[in-house]
Amino acid sequence: MELTTRGRYAVMAMADLARQAAGQPGGGEPVALSAIAERQKLSLAYLEQLYARLRRAGLVVSARGRSGGYVLGRPAADISIADILTAVEEETRMTRCSGEGDVGCLGESRCITHGLWQALGAHIAQFFSSVTLQDVIDGGPHALGGPVLAERGRFAAE
Repeated sequence: MELTTRGRYAVMAMADLARQAAGQPGGGEPVALSAIAERQKLSLAYLEQLYARLRRAGLVVSARGRSGGYVLGRPAADISIADILTAVEEETRMTRCSGEGDVGCLGESRCITHGLWQALGAHIAQFFSSVTLQDVIDGGPHALGGPVLAERGRFAAE
């Protein structure tokens, strides 16, 4: 699986927004996309496209006006990484077949490793569903391994 820039950028931008709102009463002041783009070294035009999708999914709310920008649509602890990836239409499928109908990896049949890749995709999807935006801003990638999430009962490293 290759997580595309769409998925990675959406998660980066949402984590930036969540970090700006952390500790501020009422979720903080609206954050301009230009500020997020600058901090994360992302294209503003691309970020605008991503945030349109995130807004439609209810993950962010836009505020107009002079001090306009975006705020989280719900608390960071209630937004999973899977929610973000789904909003921007990012898949965690590992197989090369579509999974629809009878079409297989090799045309009419499935490849010999199909079950392996399908199980890995399911494991990745479970992980993304178990990690919240709050987890990301609280600890970063090094803290998201099995022990931290396992003690919360949300993800167990096997």
